[in-house]
Amino acid sequence: MPQSAADPTTSLVRPRRPERIVRFPQTSGAPVEIDLARTALLVVDMQNDFLHPDGWFPQAGIDTAAALAIVPGINGLAAALRLAGVPVVFVNWGVRADVANLPAGLIAKGTRGGTRPGYGDPSPSGRDNILVQGQWGAATIAALPVAAQDLVVHKHRFSGFHDNELDSVLRARDVTTLLFAGINTDRCVFATLTDASFRGYDCVLLSDLCATVSPTSVTDTILTLTDLLYGAVASGAALQAALDAVLAGAGPAEILTPQETSR
Repeated sequence: MPQSAADPTTSLVRPRRPERIVRFPQTSGAPVEIDLARTALLVVDMQNDFLHPDGWFPQAGIDTAAALAIVPGINGLAAALRLAGVPVVFVNWGVRADVANLPAGLIAKGTRGGTRPGYGDPSPSGRDNILVQGQWGAATIAALPVAAQDLVVHKHRFSGFHDNELDSVLRARDVTTLLFAGINTDRCVFATLTDASFRGYDCVLLSDLCATVSPTSVTDTILTLTDLLYGAVASGAALQAALDAVLAGAGPAEILTPQETSR
């Protein structure tokens, strides 16, 4: 509420954006509805050290083809969501240079029991230190440009919500629904998604915009568990089509008024 200079009232009223409901099919075939006014896209771990040829994973011989294949889809969806006023949040590894807050078990897993460099160690390619916040390896890959209005939140665990500001950033924007894209489906994406579910967020895993180096059977299990317990599984392509129709001024088949929703 606007205040005059003479008005001593402290206003704690926060503006609410009008509800904008979009419906699109889940992988199961049933529709899912989200309110664009209370939704954010989380793009997980699309970083140099995981995807650039000079990065930690490629230098260790890990195949990045599947992860790179989802980049165009993420770019397209992120662009449409930005036009719709939906926050895009890049959730990236970014450890301390001294790794002082990483437990011994996590450090050991990162080095594969001492057989390769790990978190905070010098990069084999000479590109700074591995996944250290503010250094080259922790930066989002150039193929996924971070727009001026986007947010970047760093993490130092598989879950993007542990011991950082992600929850506060989302709640300050009145976000209740999260869309998930990035890598690896069964690791940081799933850890962040389950943690989000525990914190009361509604979650949509965009299966065609996530990838992993793990076997297909692992992905199948993650998709099953997400659909069964933690949220919805849908395709980014289906959401993109609904958004494109909305932005083009389509009718109620793609975007529903509050009176038309099932709630």
